[in-house]
Amino acid sequence: MASQGKKLINDPKDVVTEYIEGLVETYPGLQHLDGFPEVKVVLRADVSSETYDKVAVICGGGSGHEPAQAGYVGEGMLTAAICGDVFVSPPVDSILAGIRAVTGPMGCLLIVTNYTGDRLNFGLAAEQAKAEGYKVETVIVGDDCALPPRRGIIGRRGLAGTILVNKVAGAAAAAGLSLAEVAAEAKHASEVIGTMGVALSVCTLPGLVTSDRLGPEKIELGLGIHGEPGAAVADLQPVDVIISHMLQQILSTETGYVPITRGNGVILMVNGLGATPVMELMIAVGKAVPKLQLEHGLAVDRVYTGSFMTSLDMGGFSITIMKSDESILRRLDAPTKAPYWPVAVDGSRPPAKIPIAMPLSRSTKSDESLCWPLKLTQQGNLLEMAVEAALNAIIGLTDSLNEWDAKVGDGDCGSIMYKGATAVLDDMKKHYPLNDAAETISEIGSSIRRVMGGTSGILYVIMCKAASPHLKANRQADVTAKQWAEALEAAITAVSKYGGASAGYRTLLDALIPASQVLKERLDAGDDPVTAFVLSSEAAVAGAESTVHMQAQAGRSSYVSEDVLATAPDPGAMAVASWYRAAALAVKDNYKVA
Repeated sequence: MASQGKKLINDPKDVVTEYIEGLVETYPGLQHLDGFPEVKVVLRADVSSETYDKVAVICGGGSGHEPAQAGYVGEGMLTAAICGDVFVSPPVDSILAGIRAVTGPMGCLLIVTNYTGDRLNFGLAAEQAKAEGYKVETVIVGDDCALPPRRGIIGRRGLAGTILVNKVAGAAAAAGLSLAEVAAEAKHASEVIGTMGVALSVCTLPGLVTSDRLGPEKIELGLGIHGEPGAAVADLQPVDVIISHMLQQILSTETGYVPITRGNGVILMVNGLGATPVMELMIAVGKAVPKLQLEHGLAVDRVYTGSFMTSLDMGGFSITIMKSDESILRRLDAPTKAPYWPVAVDGSRPPAKIPIAMPLSRSTKSDESLCWPLKLTQQGNLLEMAVEAALNAIIGLTDSLNEWDAKVGDGDCGSIMYKGATAVLDDMKKHYPLNDAAETISEIGSSIRRVMGGTSGILYVIMCKAASPHLKANRQADVTAKQWAEALEAAITAVSKYGGASAGYRTLLDALIPASQVLKERLDAGDDPVTAFVLSSEAAVAGAESTVHMQAQAGRSSYVSEDVLATAPDPGAMAVASWYRAAALAVKDNYKVA
């Protein structure tokens, strides 16, 4: 389906120049040549051709890959970056202007990504600069491993590996090496690097209509960073599977793209293509590192994760593998003032995880009090059935809770409740002391606290912590219905105290409060406990359903308009009503008069 993507821009023709203006305002160490719109060159503010006594390192190409390449201008990396229009190679005059601005007697190195336009324009500019008396060397970077070995004169495309080559060259130049030496190090770096990308969507060019040819359930392996087709379209798979394929492709001995064999050390770069959340990039890293170590027998010496060379708003990422040696690691670790180089990465690598300090909890309680009873009492059996029914009700309501929460919150209420319910269900079968109601409620809170995050999780922990003491009055006798009613009332009071909500605020309390009131009223009126419990569960359901007519005064729903709130009940209240009602019916169906 074709559509024009929404962009926060002015005139599409001005996006590159306005980007550069914002960049140099943000970073005082950068400036640009006064040649807009034809000449778009970003350079170090502390460098001029008259005084610069080191090799200048210049890279560039079409824009749309930010922060590449202008974001890597700074001491220790690039001396200047030449920016073309979006996905268009910069013209010769622009490249020449950059060379003239920063190249001193030591000469300059041009790092060029392997695209026809870049090779032609940078190549002609280099020849012209040499004719003017400048010392110029060029290194072409072609690190793409997605496509079969080169056909004709095209060769491999230049991708995110270029950033690592830039860093190696920039550090070598900063160390005072000659032009020949800097070029040799950059060339070596370009020959031991491979990259492959996977896209979830194509990018949207400013002012143009874009067709997402992939669709919702497809990915494209080896998609180019300008949106050009890749090696293959495939079904969306777990990232674990995708990464395995990408690593196999990069490290393939059949293509021989990178000279990496078992026992080598490598650098890993996971690069977001523009619209991939950091969370997903980190998940990719967490899967790639052990695969490199265990499946490919490689030592991972450095890991760089972020959006280094993007494709506007493309969804997806690329993986770059670079063979490491002492020289390359020294260059990558060298200091730089380039604003978008990841400064937190260096050679030190402490253990990735350390043990959690365990509080005094179960160890201070008797083994007898915290274990599955050899034989359940009648109350223990009833408690087990009620808890299990409540948990299964929550599990069955997961999708509906998420659907309601998507309308009035952040869409994950069901998933969070499911996580808590399954943890409690699992733990209950292992060690809950079901004959002891107080300890069982306390353990439910512990299970929830361990796995259930967000506001819902802590509210349920507070409820369990507040309710448990009211069930301890007489350990040798069954807990009375009155004690259960007092425990429920204490839980409500604690939630209101710490959460700040009360009746009518459109929260889970709008199910709990009417349930508590009816339970107390029916018990005081002399109803049998089971009848009182069932009637109170009806009140919980009615209270939860009534939230659809309430204006939220607490939680994320309080930011949602009244019209939207009227389309769904409060998911927290509906969750309470669901488990409370299920527990009541389980008690009704299984209660036996002694």
